[in-house]
Amino acid sequence: MKEGDMLKITVPGSTANLGPGFDSIGLALGKYLTLEVKVAAQLHFIPMTEDVKDIPTNGDNLIAKVALKVASMYNKPLPPCEVKVWSDIPMARGIGSSAAAIIAGIELANQLCQLQLTHEDKLRIASLEEGHPDNVGASLYGGLVIGLHEEDQTEIICVKNIEVDAVVVVPKYEVFTSDARNVLPQSLDYKTAVEASAISNMLVAGLMTNNWSLVGKMMNKDLFHQPYRSTLIPEIKLVQEKMNELGAYGSALSGAGPTVICFIEKGKGHTLAEKLAADFSNCDVEHLIIDLEGCRVELNQEVKSR
Repeated sequence: MKEGDMLKITVPGSTANLGPGFDSIGLALGKYLTLEVKVAAQLHFIPMTEDVKDIPTNGDNLIAKVALKVASMYNKPLPPCEVKVWSDIPMARGIGSSAAAIIAGIELANQLCQLQLTHEDKLRIASLEEGHPDNVGASLYGGLVIGLHEEDQTEIICVKNIEVDAVVVVPKYEVFTSDARNVLPQSLDYKTAVEASAISNMLVAGLMTNNWSLVGKMMNKDLFHQPYRSTLIPEIKLVQEKMNELGAYGSALSGAGPTVICFIEKGKGHTLAEKLAADFSNCDVEHLIIDLEGCRVELNQEVKSR
């Protein structure tokens, strides 16, 4: 990247966990973090939208921290640059804002330092940073991802054939991941763990066969996290109770919450969003596309600001 060039990085947000798919299943959503990057005298971030108005403008920014770490991993200096940041992914709402920032930071270093990282390289770095591959995998690959992150390796399967509409119910309050983790039990007894695993297996079977009725049923049976987090997020149960009445497949806590994501037959998302908006007037309700591209990069001589 040389003087006068403009680098554009676009990363989708995501939902993760999907009930019993705890820390392992993610889905890319049509909310985006976008960076426009040009050569400058120093590293400087300029927030352009409301959802990122409070981000640090220097190296304390999460995107910067990740980019600097990745550059250092490969013994490269990160070239100084000006980064304009747009986002409509709300922070601390369970729609993958931090995961999108991590992927953006990795891609920023990859492009500026000419690292030529593969998707597998990026996934591994991102999973080590995030601790699990679901949100970051979805933001990187797009579509639905099912993954496993271990000390020595990270595995992922990506599925792009997804026949469903998604609607999010986003409460006005924030829930931080650390707080949502603190309400979880330290362990499950053996019998409960076997049952929880079987429910998760059935969820995956439903996802792989586009059997969304089964998916919805299994999301409601989750034993891993939703029963515990409902003490922090009453909308989990309230939205679940509405699903049968409204003809939807089912719902699940999105990430660590407080957003609840709902699934319905393709083509009916807009109608479901309208009905839920009437019932949950204290929340933002939106029909979102499922992003199938994942992180994308453009390098142009002139990229017009949005």
